[in-house]
Amino acid sequence: MSTENTENMNTEVLDESIARRLKLDSQGLVAAVVQQYDSKEALMVGYMNEEALRRTLSTGRVTFWSRSRQEYWRKGDTSGHVQYVKGVHIDCDGDALLISVDQVGAACHTGARSCFDAGGELPSVEGFRSQQEEVAQ
Repeated sequence: MSTENTENMNTEVLDESIARRLKLDSQGLVAAVVQQYDSKEALMVGYMNEEALRRTLSTGRVTFWSRSRQEYWRKGDTSGHVQYVKGVHIDCDGDALLISVDQVGAACHTGARSCFDAGGELPSVEGFRSQQEEVAQ
């Protein structure tokens, strides 16, 4: 992120009404699931602290907190694979975010469109609704 943008952002804080709803982990982070806004394709998972969320909500670009580098990173600043925010939702107990984006290029650091494509499917037993559950719908 450019210095002029980070300097302007450091003087602001996340709206208290939003901050109160967040249930941060012991490192002060919340998981952020990122999906393509129109296809609903799951793209990646990143982590945000209050400042990363504030930047995401106020700039229209997704910002994460890098747990390995211990710094903010905005998706696409070096790769060009930008994530434009289309919507942000918080789950019922505040411990996860769903970020809807318009993804430009690959979302995964491997160059794949989705981190879930790159990781691959795991073998699992497929579940089915019972007839009673079908009728109850």
